[in-house]
Amino acid sequence: MEIRHATHPSQVPGFGTEDLRRHYLVEELFPADHVRAVYSHQDRMIVGGVAPTSQTGPVVLPAFDPLRSEFFCQNREAGIVNVGRAAGVVTVDGTEYELSHGDCLYVGRGSRDVSFGEGGRYYLVSTSAHADHPTTLSRISEVEGTRLGGPEGSNDRTIHRHIHTGGVRSCELVLGVTVLEPGSMWNTMPCHTHDRRTECYLYFGLPEDQRIVHLMGRPDQTRNIIVADEQAVISPSWSVHCGFGTASYSFVWAMGGENQAFEDMDHVAVTEMR
Repeated sequence: MEIRHATHPSQVPGFGTEDLRRHYLVEELFPADHVRAVYSHQDRMIVGGVAPTSQTGPVVLPAFDPLRSEFFCQNREAGIVNVGRAAGVVTVDGTEYELSHGDCLYVGRGSRDVSFGEGGRYYLVSTSAHADHPTTLSRISEVEGTRLGGPEGSNDRTIHRHIHTGGVRSCELVLGVTVLEPGSMWNTMPCHTHDRRTECYLYFGLPEDQRIVHLMGRPDQTRNIIVADEQAVISPSWSVHCGFGTASYSFVWAMGGENQAFEDMDHVAVTEMR
């Protein structure tokens, strides 16, 4: 488990490209034989991933030593999304859950044994938890999508909310999948911040030779990170988080922090950005 410490907004103007990538970008998220995990001190969020193969068999989610716990979800909850095209199986305490592309499994606090079967490419986001909620499968085909934006703004997209107050319940975690329509490039604009929650983005479905330009930083001090397919960005609560792609793509957004209100955000007008 890699540990990343929190950063202050005043540090960002002095960061070069490699500094920005080292602090906020998570690469190589889907190894075949083990779970890659990054623990961020931004709201104590963890992002991770694994892509098991038939050679390795089921991959067990370990109790990483920095957690100081007997098992991963002893004091945590997690959302697991299959971003691969093939279906896969996640097993939690002996119960198997089949996840198709875009499906999400919420794993509640107290779940002892979690393993990942071959076929899927599993993206995991975890927050600390102080309450128990049942492990629940949310299928993207059964989640009512919210259409936002439009072709005139090149941000025609559908938001599928998996873990939220009106869907799968959790203690702290909020998570969903946004799918952009062909020809749309902006994932959100105008952008926003929410000073009470950290948000993590996992971009997927992007052609290998294309990229996302992810904007971050204070609204009046923006910076960019060039992001490839299946890479994640950790966006602190004080930072804007928006971007555009050189081709259509999808992304998993996940938040952890003080509250779960999806609409709790501070919008930033395009004319105010610098």
